[in-house]
Amino acid sequence: MGSSAVLGTIVLGAALAISMPARGLSSATQAVDKTAVDKYIGAWKQKPRDVAKTMIGKYGLPHEATPQRLIWHNNGPWKFTELVNEEIPHDFPMPHHDMLFQTIDYRVGDQKNAGALFEYDGSVIVERTKGELSARCDKEEANFLAINLSHDLVTGKRSVEDARKFYAESIGMMMKGKPNDYLKGLRFTPPAGNQGDRDKGVM
Repeated sequence: MGSSAVLGTIVLGAALAISMPARGLSSATQAVDKTAVDKYIGAWKQKPRDVAKTMIGKYGLPHEATPQRLIWHNNGPWKFTELVNEEIPHDFPMPHHDMLFQTIDYRVGDQKNAGALFEYDGSVIVERTKGELSARCDKEEANFLAINLSHDLVTGKRSVEDARKFYAESIGMMMKGKPNDYLKGLRFTPPAGNQGDRDKGVM
């Protein structure tokens, strides 16, 4: 083999090594092997397994998978989605189980806003330092609803009482096959860039 051919082979091999992630690793652009995912969720509780099939049908295979959780990065409007093989009891607006955790970049702002969100829905989670706002339920539609109403609360468009009432009414209409726009997607554009609040040093 001539020197030019050898050099070409080396360059091609290097390019392939760079473009192909190491076996077994996952990233935001590489889905997990379907066989592994099927094996994991095949041993899951029924409800999380059903949700897993729904999410895979909509967003494709996850980017990370373990025996107890699946994670998608930058899927749809979400920064990430995490589904766990867990059924977390939650009685608002009616008894059900939470397992689908979805997040956007968002700065809630002052303590008053955080307190209102805490009172509104215990499955809305504020990450002040990271600048993230999340909702956890058993359906993506309910997470859209929770986050949209959270935004209404933070921007002063609704009170806690109004948000809770509207949430319950919206879920009731969805169960009748008549979902409103709050359940169909985000009604606002999440802020771009890091929304974290690093706080202030005291030492």
